[in-house]
Amino acid sequence: MADIRKLNTADSDFRTQLDALLAWESVSDTAVNDVVHDVITQIRARGDTALIDYTNRFDGWAAASAADLEIPLARLAQAWNTIPAAQRDALSHAADRVRAYAERQKMEGWTYTEADGTVLGQQVTPLDRVGLYVPGGKAAYPSSVLMNALPAKVAGVAELIMVVPTPRGELNELVLAAAHVCGVDRVFAVGGAQAVAALAYGTESVPAVDKIVGPGNIYVATAKRTVFGQVGIDMVAGPSEILVICDGRTDPDWVAMDLFSQAEHDEDAQSILLCPDAAFVARVEQSIDRLLPTMSRREIIETALRTRGALIVCRDLDEAADVGNFIAPEHLELSLDEPAEYAKKIRHAGAIFMGRYTSEPLGDYCAGPNHVLPTSRTARFSSPLGVYDFQKRSSLILVSEAGADTLGRTASTLARGEGLEAHACSAEYRFAE
Repeated sequence: MADIRKLNTADSDFRTQLDALLAWESVSDTAVNDVVHDVITQIRARGDTALIDYTNRFDGWAAASAADLEIPLARLAQAWNTIPAAQRDALSHAADRVRAYAERQKMEGWTYTEADGTVLGQQVTPLDRVGLYVPGGKAAYPSSVLMNALPAKVAGVAELIMVVPTPRGELNELVLAAAHVCGVDRVFAVGGAQAVAALAYGTESVPAVDKIVGPGNIYVATAKRTVFGQVGIDMVAGPSEILVICDGRTDPDWVAMDLFSQAEHDEDAQSILLCPDAAFVARVEQSIDRLLPTMSRREIIETALRTRGALIVCRDLDEAADVGNFIAPEHLELSLDEPAEYAKKIRHAGAIFMGRYTSEPLGDYCAGPNHVLPTSRTARFSSPLGVYDFQKRSSLILVSEAGADTLGRTASTLARGEGLEAHACSAEYRFAE
């Protein structure tokens, strides 16, 4: 049986219990930071030589030279052509949907002209080169390739560099096939903090990029945080999360399995149910106990539910929305009637899955919206990964002769008020008189 905790919003200490449940320390410990700092230092100093050394040591295969680290594009095409037809069709279908959704996110430039002829606006341009980190080994996710690569390509990124660890030299065919269907430009068989450092600073073989995206373990996350500023990053993600708000009229087996869907990621994942019907919550718990033994990842699910999961009884659905906004979950399922109307109450969530038939895994793979989402309550101020993360905005300012006089006098006054004489003079030189 899964010893999942039961909470009630009517309890006097509910908010304290909720705070403890949501607490997640994402800061790396000293040992991890020390390792990452050393790796970055070595990559910056020794380039490909260090990259080869780390690959041989951590991935357990012998790269004789830097050339061995790059996976030829022909190998991606080979993977695409040899995977089962069903997998090829599924990748194509998912890629088409993700691409179509991304196309609607593209930002366009704009301008407007003022009465005196001054033109103001915004120019939108794509990043030049982006690095995509894809987990390898036990955590090999072709869906991660789709979700990170396709928005970058739609944005117009000129070059997309993918890095993927290959433990014992083993290549994941689905990951390579996904890279092929997404049009990834170059792929390197490197991983860990050393891959992040190579992307951030460049080596003789791996080109330096402008931004690094994609998930990884604690060393990868720490390295991304460390190189931020040298390059951009998408986010430093915590464990996966799901919050289900249910009115008590969904099949309890469905809800139990939805909770499992995130709990099976790892032992730190978080699965929470919010419902005003205590009897229904009890039925979901019964479903959990009955279905858990049938799961291939039972031990992981059980640990996640026991340590970070919860079944919460609330007073009503309005209160459920308030609690949900406080939790600010990565994935939010609204398993109730009129979900689109109810969604108007939600201010903080990475992705909102509306209705009883909208299971979270559809968003993970093929619905269209991106599955790279803010975790650990960062949905309060962050958004899903999208095309806009691969575009930059430049302000456009074209001041007319008349505008140089009127705007210049304002600028001059403010500049002299700040004690910046040269600023004032620069504006004043262009006055009409």
